[in-house]
Order: sequence, then C-alpha cells, then structure tokens
Amino acid sequence: MKVFQSSSFGKKIKKFKNKEKLELDYAVKEIIKNPSVGSEKKGDLRGVFVHKFKITNTEFLLSYRFVGEDLELITIGPHENYYSDLKSYIKNR
Repeated sequence: MKVFQSSSFGKKIKKFKNKEKLELDYAVKEIIKNPSVGSEKKGDLRGVFVHKFKITNTEFLLSYRFVGEDLELITIGPHENYYSDLKSYIKNR
C-alpha cells in the first residue's frame, strides 16, 4: 500500500512543528494498520473517512480515502470549518 498526500494536506503540515509531525505520523501508521479506525462519511463525502486524534490537547481531524490499493491523505485540521473546507476541496477536484 502506497500512502500519498494531497496538495492541501502538504500545505497544512508544513506549518506543523516536529513534535506535531511525530503525532501525525503515529496517526497515519494507525490508519495503515487498521483502515476502519476512521468513520466513513455519508452523502457528498461518501468514500471519505475521517480519523479524530489529539495533538497537544487539540483534537484534529484527518480525512483519507482509498484509491485502489493506495491511501490518499486529503486534509487535516481542527473541527472548526473542517467539513465545509473538505466538501469544497472534494467538489473542486
């Protein structure tokens, strides 16, 4: 299984500190081990999974989907405006 990231995801993690990136790596490894750890969304976001985890007392949401055998990391961020940003990103792809 290959793991790749969207441009939106890449831009957001550039702002992360090293400790935050380590927590993110742990969350991604958890997704690879157990792909059903996130909850699948319905409606416009069908096929997209969202995994919730904490980085330094802040809950982050990590969206991902499967493209064949591969895993695409779509976006990451706190809950505020997360789903509206995710919908607009998916719609514009």
